[in-house]
Formats: sequence, structure tokens, C-alpha cells
Amino acid sequence: MNTTMAADFLTRCFCPGETIAVLLRREVPVRIAQRIVSLEQATAPAYMRWLAHENASGVNVYVAANPLRSGSRKRTKECFAEVRHLYLDIDSDGDARVAALRASDTVPAPNAIISTSPNKNQLLWSVEGFDLAVQELMLKQLASAFGGDAACTDCNRVIRIPGFHNAKYTPAHAVTVEYLSGSAAQPEDFRLADSSPSAVLPLRSSARPSASRKHTDSERDWAWVLSELSSGKDAVQLAETLAARRADKPNPLYYAQRTVDMATARLALLAGTSIHDVITSLEARHSASLPAALCAARAREIAQTAANMIARQQLA
Repeated sequence: MNTTMAADFLTRCFCPGETIAVLLRREVPVRIAQRIVSLEQATAPAYMRWLAHENASGVNVYVAANPLRSGSRKRTKECFAEVRHLYLDIDSDGDARVAALRASDTVPAPNAIISTSPNKNQLLWSVEGFDLAVQELMLKQLASAFGGDAACTDCNRVIRIPGFHNAKYTPAHAVTVEYLSGSAAQPEDFRLADSSPSAVLPLRSSARPSASRKHTDSERDWAWVLSELSSGKDAVQLAETLAARRADKPNPLYYAQRTVDMATARLALLAGTSIHDVITSLEARHSASLPAALCAARAREIAQTAANMIARQQLA
């Protein structure tokens, strides 16, 4: 155990005097204990030694991602003082999914990437200006866009504390952390709804405009791309044309390629192409310009998002 790493992580995440929730969980037999303490209590050497002793005996050690109100005795939604962090739990294909996220221009770089076990990660963003409702919406969007665990999107989730071990494994796996940024992000820094067709774009290119609202530029791009692809236009040239039209985007080429790829995947799936073949086709399209792991991760995420779009349409 590395209690220095653990104490440093907590000090980076919380402010002096704040109240935090530390959770201890033994898997076999299942036993859960929660301790609500001040930051100073949690990072004291004696407390760290006790947590290390518990961890060595097979107990996993977690902390709630956001501070609690002073005097709280529980970790319910009403007990949180403010939204301090967004988080994403990636429990499969972690290296590729993290690579895709870091290459995306739709979210800022996470402040910390926690390695919880082989090829599994928890990502943490320090944020300002979020309330609980906006936080939970953003957590769902992050999980949908980057293949995170959809069950880990409520405001009272806990994260592993780096420096301790993941006791679910034999031998136990050391939980480590990589810090990427020290700044806090604002809600407008997360552009998932603006750039993900699955979030804001219509499911049918022929859908009639709603009389009650004005379509966004992204929606018009989506409808145009679907129409152009359906008429046989080349996808690569189409992406270049869209990028030139949307120079207002932070990364016009990425936006254009993603929109065209998403439309390509949706049309192919509706035509009966298997999702495996769609992924293979998307990988081939970008294999010369992207690292293999990132190319594969993007292709899988886009194909799955397109499949989810179709499933939602069929259920509507």
C-alpha cells in the first residue's frame, strides 16, 4: 500500500475542512462500512494506517466523489454540499476507450485517470458550476459516448482511492493514478450533446421539422449527410466538405468525420449489415490516419451508438 499516494489524492480532490464519505467493502462475505469524516481525519497518518490494514485484510477502500454537508450522517443526494467531480467508470477495453476519450474534442482532459485493475479505469474531472441534475445528465452522456458503465451515473457513486489495492483480484491489484490537469472544467466545456448525433440529431433524414422548435446546425448537418450518403456520395470527400462548412467547430474535421461515420453506420445497420462488418468498415476508413487502438475504439463506439439509435427508434 502507498498511503502517501492515497492522502495526496484526497487532498487534491477535496478542500481543507470538508466532510467526505469513506466506504469500506469486503466482498466475501459481503460487509460494508461507511465512515463520514473530515478531510483532515481521513488523511491523518493513523487513519491511513488503519485503512491500509483493512485493505490488506481484503477490504476495498473507496471515497464518495463529492463532499458532504457538514454534520451529514449519510451519503444520500440531499447530503451533498456541491458537485465537485464528474466521473466515468470504464470496466472493459479500458486502454482503447481512454485513448478515444483523450483524442476527442467534445470533453476536456480528465484531471485524473485511475487504474483500478487490468484494462479498467475510473476517470475524474474537477468541475465548477454544476448542480446535481446537470451532473447526473452529464454522467449519463459520458457513459453513452465513451462506453462507460451506465450503472455508475448517479450522484452518490464512490471511486477507488489510489494507493490502496483492488482486493477483488488474487493477487490484489495496486490502484494507481495519472494526473493530467489541475484546472476545473465548466458545463460548457462538455460538448457531448452538441456533437453526438445520438444525443441531439433526428433519427430519420425525412422527418418533418417540428413546428415547436428550430433545428440546430448539427441537425441540419445530420440530415444533409444522410441524404448525400444515400445518393452515393463518397464518405471521405463528404467529411472534407462538411469540415470546410463547419469551421466554427473546435475541431471541424473530427466533427465532420464523426457525423459521416455515424450516418454511415446507421444506414448500413438499417440495410441489414452486421455490426461486426460495420466496425470493420469504419476501421478500414481511418486505419491510415489513426493509431490502431484508437481507430478500433472509435469504430466500436460509433457502431454501437448507431445501433442504440435504431433500437430507441424502434421502441418509440
